[in-house]
Amino acid sequence: MALTKLSTDGFKDDSVTDAKLANAINSAVAANTAKDLTALSASNLTSGTIPDARLPATLPAISGANLTNLPASGKAHNLVINGAMNVAQRGTSSSSASGGFTCDRFGVYPSGLDEAPTQTQHTLTSSDTGPYEAGFRKSLHIQNGNQTSGAGAADNLRILYKVEAQDIANSGWNYTSSSSNITLSFWVKSSVAQNFYVQFRTRDTPEYNYTIETGSLTQDTWTKVTKTISGNSNLVFNNDNGTGTEINFWQFAGTDLTGSMTLNQWAAYSGSARMPDMTSTWYTTNDATFEITGIQLEVGSVATDFEHR
Repeated sequence: MALTKLSTDGFKDDSVTDAKLANAINSAVAANTAKDLTALSASNLTSGTIPDARLPATLPAISGANLTNLPASGKAHNLVINGAMNVAQRGTSSSSASGGFTCDRFGVYPSGLDEAPTQTQHTLTSSDTGPYEAGFRKSLHIQNGNQTSGAGAADNLRILYKVEAQDIANSGWNYTSSSSNITLSFWVKSSVAQNFYVQFRTRDTPEYNYTIETGSLTQDTWTKVTKTISGNSNLVFNNDNGTGTEINFWQFAGTDLTGSMTLNQWAAYSGSARMPDMTSTWYTTNDATFEITGIQLEVGSVATDFEHR
């Protein structure tokens, strides 16, 4: 027999005691069976069992280990500004060979390209399954030019976001501890099915590198990527307005920038090994597109719902 819902009237002051818990359950049972349960106490619940045959035999295990590294209170704060790509004060499109900004805070930087890409603040519709249902209405959209000479060793194209050092230093992330985490999440879509890399580069001395991958994206399909990053004893973030870390979303990097390195691991920064060797499929496809939105970087090991503002 199902119990009626427990009333919360007895817990309005946010304090839960043995007596309140017992009274609430007894009241609920009495409404259905006119019988009281054996009084519950903290000692009875220590092992996760409830001493009454009319209730489930076990409770879900709850331990401190399950609750570690969550925000101290309330909603986690997004360290990325304009991650929903809603603001584009400089204009909504650009095809400058030197790159620059369309969506505020997100620079698009081409180097060595035969034809400059076009960057656009794109409007999402209900056909953008995934981010649209999550409340996103804008994205940063890049369309590749025609790279007639192929993929050169020095060629590269990326979206760059810079997080101020003081924002990390004051975020609550214990970044020198390997048991403390931050989590990056974002929505991404590519017209070419391939794997892409996202590279963190810390900028206060000593500089360190951490590179992750999106995994192979399905052509023209929005994918949500979530990656949790642990701290490292070598990380330094000064409490100032200088760049604390760069987040680079790479569409392509030639072999001058790639080399032997380990993904998902902090290591001393090397300009010639920022990521593993990268396929040139997207880069050598004329008019290939890359689209991103919903970028969130937050303290903790869980990606929470996007902080819409």
